[in-house]
Amino acid sequence: MIRAEETDGTGIPRLPIGDALERGFDWFEDTFSSVIDWVEIVFETSSEGLADLLTRPDALILTAIFALIAWLMRDWKLALLTIPLMFFIITVDMWEEALETLALVAVAAVIALLIAIPLGILAAKNQVVSNFVRPVMDLMQTMPALVWLIPAMAMFGLGMPSGILATIIFALPPGVRLTELAIRQVDPEVVEAGHAFGSTPTQILFRIQLPLAVKTIMAGVNQVIMLALSMAVFGGFVGAGGLGNEVVRAINQLNLSLGLEAGLCVVMLAVYLDRVTAALGSPEGSTLSRLRRRRHMPQQNQDSAEDTEAGTAATKAD
Repeated sequence: MIRAEETDGTGIPRLPIGDALERGFDWFEDTFSSVIDWVEIVFETSSEGLADLLTRPDALILTAIFALIAWLMRDWKLALLTIPLMFFIITVDMWEEALETLALVAVAAVIALLIAIPLGILAAKNQVVSNFVRPVMDLMQTMPALVWLIPAMAMFGLGMPSGILATIIFALPPGVRLTELAIRQVDPEVVEAGHAFGSTPTQILFRIQLPLAVKTIMAGVNQVIMLALSMAVFGGFVGAGGLGNEVVRAINQLNLSLGLEAGLCVVMLAVYLDRVTAALGSPEGSTLSRLRRRRHMPQQNQDSAEDTEAGTAATKAD
């Protein structure tokens, strides 16, 4: 039970909301301690495994892989842009730190999207859920980013899992909001036509609504990744490693050059991730889509030729 406490000066009673929330958090930790331990293992194993996988190849080889991904997802211009972005990180000797940050962002963004997209769909389908989710998302998005490090560190202590949890919380809201918006913006007449043809709700969702909403959902994916990258830097305050550690070290030492170099490395990663994920929202202009169209063209031409020959033969027979 929350009891008001006396305050000095104003005479207005103070409600100890923070104390009540802290007791609730302690109860949550005691009740779900085994789940918390399991989540910590998943976070730590996945992030360390991905970071180890990324750091195994030579920096130049991995740069070429990133450029290839950029070319396939967009075009040769983005592939060319990728090379100086990655070379900058290599030349300031922060390649491993950047890859650790990239691993943290990847794990946190994937988990956030696995939660955000289904929750956004559910909110679009159910107004009660939407009314509950909206203020929760407002709270998560407007709360100062550093505040989320406190419960994360209380649950997992110092290390990568704390940074991942805080990043998930901070990056989650735009994924939920834009997924809900995307589903709600689908033309109701198209949905009604699906009902008229006897489609089930699941068929309507996967064959009508999601394909029509994919561009807006991908915009949400882009925002989740960008926010995850920005929050990953704050992870340095809880020992999450990566570029965040370099930023914290620069602050402690008042080292301007180190801070600028680490900050610019974050910018280089942000530019690359933003361009690649933005291309996912319009796949028709990507190199992959052009290659697919070229592969199917000979078959289409052959089918057209066979149809023409069949029509000519029928005309001669007449």
